[in-house]
Amino acid sequence: MADKSQKWPENVTGKFYVDNQCIDCDLCRETAPDFFSRNEDGGYSFVSKQPLTDDDANLCMEALEGCPVEAIGNDGDE
Repeated sequence: MADKSQKWPENVTGKFYVDNQCIDCDLCRETAPDFFSRNEDGGYSFVSKQPLTDDDANLCMEALEGCPVEAIGNDGDE
């Protein structure tokens, strides 16, 4: 499970985030490319834009559920 205390500093403020467990598998960037970006130097993903619509949030949830190391969290605004 993702740990918001370990999230990457590049994550934009909001509900979704990626933490330091990310293995750079590219699944989230393929699933929701408008919301996840890659840190080229560090080799990991981060949330570059928070979803605004239900459809957008569903894409982010699909990425979260598919993450093989559970590095995506959805409680960043708590």
